[in-house]
Amino acid sequence: MSSRDLLAVGHTAFDYIMTVDEFPPANQAAPILTMKNLNGGAAANVAMIGATLGAKTSLVSAVGEDFIDSRYQKAMIEAGVNIDSMIYDMESNTPTAFVMTNKHGDQISYFHWGAGKAFHDSEVPRDTIKDAKAVHLATGDPHYNCKAAIVAKEEERLVSFDPGQDLGMYSPKKLVEVIKNCNILFGNHHEIKRILDSLKVDIEGLMALGPEIVLKTCGKEGSYIYSLDEETIFVDAIYRPAVDPTGAGDSYKAGFVSQLIKGATLEEAARFASSVSSFVVEKQGCQTNMPTYDEAYDRMVEFYEK
Repeated sequence: MSSRDLLAVGHTAFDYIMTVDEFPPANQAAPILTMKNLNGGAAANVAMIGATLGAKTSLVSAVGEDFIDSRYQKAMIEAGVNIDSMIYDMESNTPTAFVMTNKHGDQISYFHWGAGKAFHDSEVPRDTIKDAKAVHLATGDPHYNCKAAIVAKEEERLVSFDPGQDLGMYSPKKLVEVIKNCNILFGNHHEIKRILDSLKVDIEGLMALGPEIVLKTCGKEGSYIYSLDEETIFVDAIYRPAVDPTGAGDSYKAGFVSQLIKGATLEEAARFASSVSSFVVEKQGCQTNMPTYDEAYDRMVEFYEK
């Protein structure tokens, strides 16, 4: 019997979130209007938001010595996230993201892998995977994600995969290896198009490779759910003025998977996920405005059932 609801695999990161008026051309500078050092990393976002929603979550990330006794580690422990299977590289810094957003909502990101390089040669914790009902593979090392997907499928766990901004690190062969071992493939509309183009398939061809569900998010335009069992489902987004879009996608995945394993339909899970992400965009940072289950549920009901 699994004691955890959701295991997130991938990056934990220290985020430097900045805003600018306009991005400068090459060889020119622009003033930074605001800058904050916040908690982030796609897998950590999923684990933390899932925990805030009431799910029992665990996390596998590669981190450095600077993570130990940090404000971030203490926040995870306080939230109830199981971090017993974290990978520690004492010679490197914890991965660090530098995310810059302009006044139009466009983003440029730089990511320092640091301890994230330790993923590649690390063993996948089979017992931690067996202890979870669902395994979410977020941005991280493609080789490690592939190994984790295989183990999770062998253990008959629900596997979701979100290559995110690391999509370019996957060769078509490696991408297929992960996709064929996952049940759910997440991506925004840009990423799903890149995947289809890279593999030279359409949505039906993509699903023939393995995933039973392909979920394409389109920001404020809503999301599309393609599945083997149902017609394509469209779900409106719950629009809130976005102070910072960083982490919206991760919060969506946490909301969707946590509801799906509780027995929600695809449409119900997507509506709940949209509600969760609508909170996260209202404040700067990935984990500064994480809703409780009741807050997300009430907003979902208010929007979709009015």
